[in-house]
Amino acid sequence: MAERASLRAVVRGRVQGVGFRDFVWRRARFLGLTGYVRNLPDGRSVEVVAEGEREALEQLLDYLREGPRGARVDAVDAEWGQPSDRYPNFGIAL
Repeated sequence: MAERASLRAVVRGRVQGVGFRDFVWRRARFLGLTGYVRNLPDGRSVEVVAEGEREALEQLLDYLREGPRGARVDAVDAEWGQPSDRYPNFGIAL
């Protein structure tokens, strides 16, 4: 059985208004992860909370460092932890 984990990442740069949340949502769903992505009130960062297999979370982290076309990722701060299993799927939070 694969190791399960949780990941909380804050992505900074030009990541709001460029389709970043949809980009994350599509990749997280493809990877079978649960959690959410949301814009933070500072206007220049996005928070991602995801749970699932560690390998899939590491892939998601690689995607976060790249971002979609039109985005500019300046930094990604990531914290690892134990999964809470409280998320039924992956969504975009408002």
